[in-house]
Amino acid sequence: MSIKDLLFGDANKKFVRGLQPTLKRINELGEEYKSLSDEDLKKKTALFKERLDKGETLDSLLPEAFAVIREASSRNLKQRHYDVQLIGGIVLHQGKIAEMKTGEGKTLTATSAAYLNAIEGKGCHVVTVNDYLSRRDAVWMGQLYYALGLSTSCINHDQSFIYDPSFVFENQEEKDKTRDELGGFKVVQDFLRPCSRKEAYAADITYGTNNEFGFDYLKDNMAYTAEDKVQRGHNFAVVDEVDSILIDEARTPLIISAPDTESSNWYGEFAKITPQLNSEGDYEVDEKLKAVTLTEQGIERVEKILGLGNIYNEKGIKYVHHLEQALKAEIIFKLDKDYVVRDGEIVIVDQFTGRLMPGRRWSNGLHQAIEAKEGVKVQPESLTLASVTFQNYFRLYKKLSGMTGTAETSAEEFDKVYHIDVIIIPTNRPLVRKDLGDRIYKDEKAKFNAVVAEIKERHKVGQPVLVGTTSINKNELLSLLLQREGIPHKVLNAKNHEEEGAIIAQAGRFGAVTIATNMAGRGVDILLGGNPSTPEERDKVVQAGGLHVIGTERHEARRIDNQLRGRAGRQGDPGSTQFYISLDDDVVRIFGGDNLKAMMERFNFPDDIPIENPLISRSIESAQSKIEGANFDSRKYTLEYDDVLNKHRDVFYKQRQSILDKSADGSLRNEIIALFERNNVPVDAFEKKEQEIGSENMRQAEKIISLRVMDIHWTEHLENMEYLRDSVRLRAYGQRDPLVEYKKEGNILFRNLVANYEGVIINSILNIAPVQRPTSTVGTATMNMPAKTENEKMIEEEKAAEELQEEDDVGRNELCPCGSGLKYKKCCGK
Repeated sequence: MSIKDLLFGDANKKFVRGLQPTLKRINELGEEYKSLSDEDLKKKTALFKERLDKGETLDSLLPEAFAVIREASSRNLKQRHYDVQLIGGIVLHQGKIAEMKTGEGKTLTATSAAYLNAIEGKGCHVVTVNDYLSRRDAVWMGQLYYALGLSTSCINHDQSFIYDPSFVFENQEEKDKTRDELGGFKVVQDFLRPCSRKEAYAADITYGTNNEFGFDYLKDNMAYTAEDKVQRGHNFAVVDEVDSILIDEARTPLIISAPDTESSNWYGEFAKITPQLNSEGDYEVDEKLKAVTLTEQGIERVEKILGLGNIYNEKGIKYVHHLEQALKAEIIFKLDKDYVVRDGEIVIVDQFTGRLMPGRRWSNGLHQAIEAKEGVKVQPESLTLASVTFQNYFRLYKKLSGMTGTAETSAEEFDKVYHIDVIIIPTNRPLVRKDLGDRIYKDEKAKFNAVVAEIKERHKVGQPVLVGTTSINKNELLSLLLQREGIPHKVLNAKNHEEEGAIIAQAGRFGAVTIATNMAGRGVDILLGGNPSTPEERDKVVQAGGLHVIGTERHEARRIDNQLRGRAGRQGDPGSTQFYISLDDDVVRIFGGDNLKAMMERFNFPDDIPIENPLISRSIESAQSKIEGANFDSRKYTLEYDDVLNKHRDVFYKQRQSILDKSADGSLRNEIIALFERNNVPVDAFEKKEQEIGSENMRQAEKIISLRVMDIHWTEHLENMEYLRDSVRLRAYGQRDPLVEYKKEGNILFRNLVANYEGVIINSILNIAPVQRPTSTVGTATMNMPAKTENEKMIEEEKAAEELQEEDDVGRNELCPCGSGLKYKKCCGK
């Protein structure tokens, strides 16, 4: 027994054994509930709610609620929860992560925990990786919740839906049959009635993607009325594919932005300069860190091209940002691997799933630099209005849980960042899949030739083959090679989630060959014989050996490799997996592949003869472990800095919400008076202004002015914090901890933010002028401000302040010496 088993495995088994008494009670109640009518089963939900109101806990209701949802599933879905799925549900209810192998039924597992927690009436969010899966699950599982008296909804990027069985265009019986047979991959749209975002969040159970939940949270905190807010809190969340969402995407913040006026011309100029640099002496590339560093020779060459004496002096420093991003765009980021060009736009390719990510943009000017490199229109840079990382968004939930097939290798990170334990759920049937040893080739050409030969041999006997690649161009290359051999196949480039779901669902058919970028079609089961499968078709595939999965390259994260392996051998089915690796592959090459390649050349290894050596495979896994550790450190670094801003965000959003609440109950006036008193401004001035414009207009103005001023200052604070984060890195050279410096100075900036916007609110209220419309005798209140957008106004103020700064010693963010309480750039510096 390994140390890992002693420390981790036994504790896990002990935990699962501890759930057996609860499982036994659920099974006993299940026998009891079989005799209940559909109506009596539905009444159980109302009964559970009454018992909660009287003081019972969700834990005490768990056995009964789980037995009810299991019986309802048997009747409506024709699927009965396995015992291991109920164990998974208990783990989710306890706020833990359930690791369940592919094909063990995670979608159904989540229903027990979702139902139990939804009974509280505070909402339950089920988080999926794409819109297609959220729609599919809302329709598929919606009938189950509906049968028990609960409402189900889903939020998509451009629309929201509520599950409504009466929302059917034609032939309901046929639609029901289609949903029951093909619901695992096909969305039956008829049962989804379009609704408002607010109605979707008011449902008992809401399905949606991590992006939509996060963006709605940010938008709610930019709302100007309580009615505009759509979310009703963060009570309980079940995150499907939790490793993908909470780890793979953790470094990508959600950002709501507006266009800035930064000139895009320089991106084009530097896109012309970088190809003139020589890789031999002008710059050094660190592929592990994805960084490019100019040498002294390179700096001199750039200065010569620009006609500058020193690019790092005050005059030239503005060019450094453009130069750094242009170098990254030219050298690190590759077309058809990191991004594609579609309809004149740069579209990011998700490195973990191979999916295109339209609408997503790299920050800090990198996206603009790549646009300039590829010769497409350079979009303007943006000004951040609101942002949050997934790490801090999901930590808002009172209780957070998740499911995935591959969480064990990231258990430490889940514990340290989210304080969530990972529990490995036993499989329903023993795993009989054969994981064959890696086959290692000298170069990529030899590797792909071997892959094609392997596919050809297995295709002859009708064994279905699924091939996983790491990029779109590798997909297309392999497809071309298979065409030359006359092997029919399907290609998934992850452009359409619903289409890919339908294709991947048939990857288990007799003789099927499917090529997919990494985890395209994730969330859809591959049934032997196809979906739906006939016993005859299934038997033919079983006789051929089940599904064979080929990996054409190791990924940076072992989890992604394990996810690909997990496609084969679901529910005790036969199957096999094998990885084909070349010394040209990125993971191998970056971490010591050159030495291995030199050894193979020294001993004249033939190109077409593979090495099958467990030592080499272990060294690759060691390299992956190092990369995972580096990525964990990077995410931890991101989180440590975002935690500083998160404290500011929490305080600011609570203050902003307080204004909305007090405006609704009429107590905002008292808050404004207290604000005047706190800043030693006569309250008489406020009361005089109120008489001048009328009480009703003043109530509206108090809210609008307070919120707008706060939002403008918050946008500025985000910009200042971003600038501070960039600048503190250099202080490490002075033996000072950048994070400590960031915390200290960031807190000073936040205190100044609060002090400054209080002064501006007072000033703005006192400058309200009554406006008489010619067509009406009713007076209305407006702010005495130019009719410009907030961003335009801020930009003009920044420019004006910078010009005046040359003639004055007052800093643009310092308090104005006139005594107004405003920043210099917001007052006399205008």
